[in-house]
Amino acid sequence: MIGLVMAGGKGTRMQSDKEKLLLEYKKPLVLHVVDALKNSNCFEKIIAVTSPNSPQTQKILIENDVKIIETLGDNFVTDLNSILKKLDDYVFVTSGDLPLLDENIVKQIVSASNPKKIWTSVVTTKSFQSSLNLEPECLISLNEEEHVHTGISVVNATEIKNFDSVEEDYLIINDKRVCLNVNTKTDFELLGSL
Repeated sequence: MIGLVMAGGKGTRMQSDKEKLLLEYKKPLVLHVVDALKNSNCFEKIIAVTSPNSPQTQKILIENDVKIIETLGDNFVTDLNSILKKLDDYVFVTSGDLPLLDENIVKQIVSASNPKKIWTSVVTTKSFQSSLNLEPECLISLNEEEHVHTGISVVNATEIKNFDSVEEDYLIINDKRVCLNVNTKTDFELLGSL
C-alpha cells in the first residue's frame, strides 16, 4: 500500500503569505501527516503530491526523505486523479492539512477499509464536527444524516479506469484526528483547544 499526501494546494482560504502546510503546530502541519503515515508501518512507500503552489513545502518534504510527485496544482481532484492514473496499488490518500492525524487512526482506517471496494472515503457526521466548533463545507447525505468528507480515502488505483464510474463507499469515523482540516485561521486557532 502507498501513503499519498496531497500537499500542492494554494491555501488561499488561510489568507497568509506563508504556505499553509508549513504553519507550525509543534512542527510544520504537513510533517504531522507524514509522521503519522511513517509511524503506522502500513505503507511500502510514502509519496507527497506537490505543485508550483507549494515550493517551500516540497523543500521540507524532500529534506524529510519523502518522495515527491509534482502536479500542475490546478485543484485537489484534478491533481489526485492525475496521480492515481499512474499508480498500480492500494493508495491511502490524505490531505496534508490534518495535523491531529496519528499512526493509530491510520492503522484503524487501513484495517477497516474493505479491499473489495474501489474507493472508500472517510467521513464524519456534521453533528460531530459541530460539537468541536468546526464549520464543515463539503457535506454529503448518508442515511438521512449530513456527513463531511475528511480528505482521507483508501483507493484501489489498479481498478480505476474511468473516474466517472467509480462507486464511492464510506467509512464513518467520528474522531477529532481525522476531522480538523486546517483551511482557515479559525481552524488553525482551534488546534490548541482540541
